[in-house]
Amino acid sequence: MLNEFLNYIEENHLVNKGDKVLMAVSGGIDSMVMADLFTMSGIKTGVAHCNFCLRGRESDRDEKLVKKMADIHHIPFYSIRFDTKGYAEKKGISIQMSARELRYNWFEEIRKKNSYDTIAVAHNLNDNIETLIINLTRGTGIAGLTGMKNSANHIIRPLLFASRERIKEYCIKHKVNFREDKSNAETKYTRNKIRHLVIPVLKDINPSIEDTLNETAERLGATNDIVNYFTDKLRDSLTKKKDGNLIISISKLKPYLGNSTLLYELFKPFGITGSMVPDLYKITGGETGGQLFTGTHRLLKNRNDIIISVLTEIKNEYYKANSIAGLKKIPGFVSVSKLIPAPGFLIPSDRKTACLDFDKLSFPIIVRKWLPGDFFYPLGMKKKRKLSDYFIDRKFSRIDKEKALILESGGKIVWIVGERIDDRFRVTDASRKILIIKVKQKEAGNR
Repeated sequence: MLNEFLNYIEENHLVNKGDKVLMAVSGGIDSMVMADLFTMSGIKTGVAHCNFCLRGRESDRDEKLVKKMADIHHIPFYSIRFDTKGYAEKKGISIQMSARELRYNWFEEIRKKNSYDTIAVAHNLNDNIETLIINLTRGTGIAGLTGMKNSANHIIRPLLFASRERIKEYCIKHKVNFREDKSNAETKYTRNKIRHLVIPVLKDINPSIEDTLNETAERLGATNDIVNYFTDKLRDSLTKKKDGNLIISISKLKPYLGNSTLLYELFKPFGITGSMVPDLYKITGGETGGQLFTGTHRLLKNRNDIIISVLTEIKNEYYKANSIAGLKKIPGFVSVSKLIPAPGFLIPSDRKTACLDFDKLSFPIIVRKWLPGDFFYPLGMKKKRKLSDYFIDRKFSRIDKEKALILESGGKIVWIVGERIDDRFRVTDASRKILIIKVKQKEAGNR
């Protein structure tokens, strides 16, 4: 089995020459066999053990066994104790999910701190099959039927080639010490139900069910690669980037709206789930302003486009400056300068630069989010206009409006930042001093 282990690592490029591997070892049969194989391979390793304090003395005995093994082989040993139940209650998640979050976050901390290249976990062939069946019963796309990846995000799974039966045979032959978690025999957990109740029935139907399902997962993995290649190309042809957002033309998307599976694959990178696809379809045919929130993104209908933006908390930005020096400290303000205009002075014409009559300003100057009811006198006009109406004329999307900032002096709007100044503060031939403010392109009203 050692040769198979080393061949699997080499064929799948899991460990490179000179790599350091941090082994996640619980004390159970799978991780202890993995540790034994790594030890015999000569690969440089360390051992990381989590005590979740869920089984009293049993958990402590697991930790003691793993430490003893590491000491015997002179392997660096790292351990930690978690208040798993407290963490679960605080986060409002299950014990299983809490243990997963806690251990993987800690493994990554140890990896970085001690310069390990990868973290090895002891998932085996049966674990992979069980994951596939769990995903199938819960509902999933093709990706969920491809099983576990043997390498992703510094995590490697060098035992995915080995069945649980093979691991037991190796354990007996090489007299590997391990501890049995009694909860593995219980059927109250989904994975254990599949392991003890479902798989035996499937084996009655097909004695080689593990190999069959593994081969199926590999074929689906290849199919998933093809699907991803096609959808990535199609998504690129439908989208364009603007002001940090992605814009998808609904007219270009229209030929594909009747295929819910394709819609799911196209929008999956933005957090869309299968159950959200009907809502997405409704938005594409609905009025401007319709929106859909995923766990990571917002999809907004704006005329004939879908604007996709990363979901972030909208900040209630407010800055107060009592001097020019204070203005220079406002985020997004690239430069602020006061000057006396020379003959022939040319007023900058780009929207991200405001050229203002300094004598008409008064400190403090405020930079804030715009509010309903705000109005100003657009440059070149003698009549006031509500900002809300101005935004409509300028075809601001909802996202543009949410990001819009205004510069205010003496209770009057001086400038829609990065967009247009107020006519009352414009520079004239009579202006003796000028204030010039330049903002970053991304602050320019996102236009």
